[in-house]
Amino acid sequence: MAEPSQLTPHIESFVDFSRTPNQQAASLDAIASLLKNNVLTIEKLVREMDMYLTTTDDVIRARGTLLLGEVLTCLASKPLDDATIHSLIVFFTDRLADWKALRGALVGCLALVRRKSSGGVVNANDAKAVAHSYVQFVQVQLLAQHDRKLCFELLECLLQRYPNAVASLGEDLLYAVCEGIDGEKDPHCLMLTFHIVEVVARLFPDDLLANFAGELFEILGCYFPIHFTHPKSEDLDVKRDDLSRALMLAFSCTPLFEPFAIPLLLEKLSSSLPSAKVDSLKYLSNCTLKYGADRMAKHSEAIWSSIKEAIYTSHERGLSFSPDSLDGLGFQESGLLSEVLTLLETVLKQNDDLLLSRIIDDEDINLIFNTMTNYKNYKNMPLQNKQKLHAVGLILFVSAKASTAACNKILESFFPRLMDTLGLSVGNSSQNQFQDGNHVFADRLNHGALFLSIELLAAFRDQIAGSEKFLSESAPAHETCSLLLKNFSASLAKAFISTLATSTDDDTYDTDIYFGVKGLLVLGTFPGFLIISKSIFENILLTFTSIITLEFNKTSLWKLALKALVLIGSFIDRCHDVEKARSYMDIVIEKIVSVASFHDFTMPLPLKLEAVSVIGASGPSYMLKTVQGLEEAICANLSEVYVHGNPKSAKVTVQLLECYSNKVLPWIDEAGGFEEVLLQFALNIWNPLENCAVFSAQVHEYDLLDATMKAMRLVVGSCSVESQNIIIQKAYDVLSLSTSFPLKGPMSAIPVKLKGLQLTQERNTCYSRDVLILSLFASVIIAVRPQVHIPNLRLVLCLFMTALLKGNVPAAQALGSVINKLGVKSTGIEIPSNCTLEEAVDIIFNMSSWSFDDNGLSRKHGGLNSDNEMGFPNICRSVVNNKLLQIHAITGLAWIGKGLVMRGHEKIKEITMIFLESLSSDERTGSVLPEQDPSEDNSEQDVHLSVAKCAADAFQVLMGDSEDCLNRKFHATVRPLYKQRYYSTMMPILQSLIVDSKSSSSRSMLHRAFAHIISDTPLSVILNDANKMIPVMLDGLSELSIDISDKESMYSLLLVLSGILTDKNGQEAVMECAHRIVDRLIGFIAYPHSTLVRETVIQCIAAMSRLPRMRSYKLKKQLIFILFALASRNRDVLVLQAISNALDDPKRVVRREAVKCRQAWASVV
Repeated sequence: MAEPSQLTPHIESFVDFSRTPNQQAASLDAIASLLKNNVLTIEKLVREMDMYLTTTDDVIRARGTLLLGEVLTCLASKPLDDATIHSLIVFFTDRLADWKALRGALVGCLALVRRKSSGGVVNANDAKAVAHSYVQFVQVQLLAQHDRKLCFELLECLLQRYPNAVASLGEDLLYAVCEGIDGEKDPHCLMLTFHIVEVVARLFPDDLLANFAGELFEILGCYFPIHFTHPKSEDLDVKRDDLSRALMLAFSCTPLFEPFAIPLLLEKLSSSLPSAKVDSLKYLSNCTLKYGADRMAKHSEAIWSSIKEAIYTSHERGLSFSPDSLDGLGFQESGLLSEVLTLLETVLKQNDDLLLSRIIDDEDINLIFNTMTNYKNYKNMPLQNKQKLHAVGLILFVSAKASTAACNKILESFFPRLMDTLGLSVGNSSQNQFQDGNHVFADRLNHGALFLSIELLAAFRDQIAGSEKFLSESAPAHETCSLLLKNFSASLAKAFISTLATSTDDDTYDTDIYFGVKGLLVLGTFPGFLIISKSIFENILLTFTSIITLEFNKTSLWKLALKALVLIGSFIDRCHDVEKARSYMDIVIEKIVSVASFHDFTMPLPLKLEAVSVIGASGPSYMLKTVQGLEEAICANLSEVYVHGNPKSAKVTVQLLECYSNKVLPWIDEAGGFEEVLLQFALNIWNPLENCAVFSAQVHEYDLLDATMKAMRLVVGSCSVESQNIIIQKAYDVLSLSTSFPLKGPMSAIPVKLKGLQLTQERNTCYSRDVLILSLFASVIIAVRPQVHIPNLRLVLCLFMTALLKGNVPAAQALGSVINKLGVKSTGIEIPSNCTLEEAVDIIFNMSSWSFDDNGLSRKHGGLNSDNEMGFPNICRSVVNNKLLQIHAITGLAWIGKGLVMRGHEKIKEITMIFLESLSSDERTGSVLPEQDPSEDNSEQDVHLSVAKCAADAFQVLMGDSEDCLNRKFHATVRPLYKQRYYSTMMPILQSLIVDSKSSSSRSMLHRAFAHIISDTPLSVILNDANKMIPVMLDGLSELSIDISDKESMYSLLLVLSGILTDKNGQEAVMECAHRIVDRLIGFIAYPHSTLVRETVIQCIAAMSRLPRMRSYKLKKQLIFILFALASRNRDVLVLQAISNALDDPKRVVRREAVKCRQAWASVV
C-alpha cells in the first residue's frame, strides 16, 4: 500500500498552478498507475485528498476536485464496487453547485456516468440526481468553451444511457436544454447540441414536446444555413458538412417541427448562396421522409413550385453530345440539380397522386409540348427554350422512374403526344416484322420530341430494370407502359435509325447522330424481349456494328456507336441475360473479331484495335473471345515476319502487341480468372519461333522486339508459379534448339531500348533469330516469381553474361532479376533453381572465364593460362583497350547492382567502387597517356567521356524505378528503405570526390551521378541534410549547364531544389545560403536547351519570396531592386538581360511563370 509520503508530492504537484502541464500530467499518471496496480485504493486516495477537496481556498478545491475526476477518467475499465461509485457520484453531484469547482465536478460525473457495466455503473437514482443538480445549478452559456463542451457531453450521456430516469424530470429538463443550447457558437459544442435535440425528441412524448417545439426550433433555425468556411486550427476536425448533417437530423427528428421547418426551408431556396439552396433541398428531402405524407400534403403546391423553379434555373449549358454523356443526363449535373431531383423523387414516392396531378396539369410543361413544333432543330432553339426543354425532360424522367403507378400515368399522358409530333403511329408499327434496310423519313424528326421521348423510354427502362416480378409476370403492373411501347417500338427504332442514315460528320447533324444513337441505346437496354422484340434488338446491334465496320470515316457517329455497343454489352453482362448475350456474341463480337483478323485493310488498324479492346472489355465472355482473336492475329503476323521478313506485318504486329499490353492486359489483371488464357498466349508466342525452320535474314525491326518483350513480361508476370514454370520450360526448350547455345559470333549492337543508359551505338534495322530468342527468354526470366525453377541456371547465367557484353540490355536486366530473386543458402529455404545467390554472384564476379584478343571477345571453357584472361569486374575497370566492351560491361553491372541494392546485399559496395573508378578514369590515365596528335587525343578523350557517362548513368539505374524489370509487378525482392540507405552511404563519398576532383570532366560526371542519386531519393530524407546538399546542388547546376546532354540531370536537380524551397522543413537551410541560391538561379533564367529548366528556375525564384521576412530582408531588397529596374526599363548589364529574357521567352509557360514571379516579389515590398 502506498505511503502518504509517496502520494502527497503527486497530489501537490497537480494542485500547484506553478507547475508545468507536463509535470501535472506526470503526477496524474503516477497516481492512476498506483490505483491500477492496486498499490493504492480509491478510499485511501480520497482520505489523503480530504483537505484539497474541502478547503475554502477556491483554487485548491477546484484543482483537487479536478484531480479526482481525472483519476476516475483514467480508471474507466477498473472495477469499482457499488458503494464506492455511489459515494463518488454523490460527491460530484453536490459539487455541480460549486461553480468554482465545476470543471472537476463535470469531469468526475462524466467519468462515472460513462462507465461500462463490467466495471460497475451509476444506478438510475444517482443518475437522476446528477441530472436534477445539472438542471438546477449549471448555467451552461456562462461557462468557457471547454466547460460548455463537458456540460453537453454529460447531458448527452445521461439522455442516452439513463433515458427513463432523466425523462422523469419533464419540463425542467426541456427548459434546461433550451437554455443551455441557446446562442451556442462553438462547432464542437454545436455538434453535441444538435444531437441532444435529436435525442430529446425521441425521448419525450409529443404532448409534452409540443409545448417546446416552437422554442426549440427557433433556436435551431438560427443556425440554418450553416456558414462555417474558415475554421480555426482547433476546429479542423469539425467540417461544415458534419455540422450541416447534424443540424439536418435535428430538423427532421420530430414531425412537430414541420410548421416551422418547411416554410423556413422553402424561403431559403431563394437565397443567393448556392450552398444555402443545396442545403435547403437536402433538408427538404430528409424532412419529407420523416414528417410523413399527411403533414407534407399542405405544402405540396409550394414544394412543386420550388422544385420546378430550381430545375429551370439549375443548369445553363446545353446538352453535351459526347459519347460519355450517353449513359447520363446529357449534361453536367451540379450539386443543386442533384439535390432537387432527389427531392422530386422523394416527394413522388411518398405521395405520387398529389404531385403527379400537378405535373400533368402544369401550364409550363404543357406549353413546351404545345410549342415544340416551332423549333424542329435543337440548335435553332433559343437558350431559354433549351433550358425549359431540359427541365421538362428531367421532370418527366424522374417522375416516371419514381414508381410503377407514376410511370403509367406519365407515359399515358405524354407519350402519345410525342409520337404524334414525330409522325409515328401504331398503324405503321410491327413488332414481329421489322424490315431490314435503311429507314429514311421524308423530313427530319423534331429534336424536342426525340429528346423527351428518349427521356421517357429511359425512365421506363430504369423503372423495370432488374425487376424479377416484371420479368416473371409479363409486366401486369406496367401494362399501360408496356402496351404503349410495344405499339410504337418498331416505329421508334426505324425513326432512330433514319436519323443515322441521313447523318454526315458535319456539326449540323451532331444532334441527329446523338439522338439516334441514344434512342437505339435505350431500346437496346430494355431487359428481356417482353417489350422490345428480339428482331428489333438484333437490328439495333446490326446497325451499330455496321457503323463500326463501314462508316469509320464519320468520326462522331463512329465514337457514339462504339460507346453504345459497350454500354449494351455491359448491361447484358450485368443482368446475366442469356438470350441477349447470345445475340450480342453472334452479331457484335464475332463481327468485330473477324474484322480484327487484319486481312482486310479497308478499316484503319488503330480504329480496329480501339473497337476490339473497348467492346471486349464490356464483359468477361466477350474479352475471352477478343483475346483469342488478337492472339490468332498476333501469331499469324509473327509467322509472316519470321518466315518472310514482311515489314507490313511487323508494323501490324507492333500495334497488336501494344494494344494487348496497354489495353487488354490491364483489364484482365483487374478482372481475374484468365490464367489459362495468359498461359496459352505466352506459349503461342514461342510456337512460331520453335516451328520456324527457315528464319528470314532481313527481319526489319519497327520496334517489334521491344513490343514482343513487353507483352511477354506482362503476361508472364501475371501468371501463377505453376504457369510460369510451364512457360519458362517452353522458352528454355526453344532456346536450346538455337543454332548457337551458348551464343557465339562477332560483337554487335542489339536493337533494344536502353532505358537507363544512353550508349553511343547504332541500332541495326534487323536482328538474328538467336538474339530474338535470347531477348524473349530474358523477358521471361525478368517477370517470373522467386519460386519458379529456372533450368540449368548456371549455364543461363554465363549465356546472359556473354550477351550483355555484346550490348544486350535485356540479358543484363535478366541477370539483375535473377540475382535479386535467388534464395540465400544460409536461410535454409528450398531454392527452386538449385543455385544459390552466393553461387550466382561467384559465377559473375570471380570466375576468370573471359579472354580477349585482337579478334574480339571469346569465352574460355577450360584452362587459366592465357595472359589476357580476365574476370567480369576487370572488364569494367578497362583492363582491355576496348571501351565499347567496357561500356557494355558497366551497363550490365548496373542492372546486376540494382538487383543487389534492392535486396540490401553487401556486394553493391564493390560494384559502386567500380563505377566510381570509371567516373575518374581520365584523372588516373591522363598523366600516362603517350603523346599523340591532337585528333587522336580528342578521340581518346571522347572514349573516356563515354565510359564516364555510362558509369554516371549507372547510378540512375541503381536508384531509379524501372518499368521494364525489377519492380513489384515483376515480383522483385524489395527491401524497405533501400534508397535511403544507399543515399546515406553514397553522399559523403561523392561529396569528398567532388571536392578532391581536379579534372573538369570528372567533376562533371561526379555531379551527374550525384544528380541521379539525389533525384530518386525521397525528399523527406534529403531535407534532413539540406544544409549540406544545397551547396553541392548549386555547384552541380553550374557544372551540368555546360553540356547539353546534361539538361535532364540539371532539371532533376532543380526539381529537388524546388522541393526543398517549398517545404517548411527546408527553409532554414535555404536561408543560410539564400543569396547564393538566387545568384545561381538568375544565371539559368536564359538556359537555352530546355523549357522545363527555365520554367523550374523561375518557380524556384518565386518560392524564395515566401521565406520569412526578417531573415531574407536583404535578399528581397536585392531582388526587388532588380524587378523595379525591369519595370522602369533601366538597362542593368548583368541581371536585367536575364530577367527580360524570361519575360520575352518564346515559350508561353515560361513567360507566365516570370510574370507570377515578379508579382510574388512585388507583393513583399
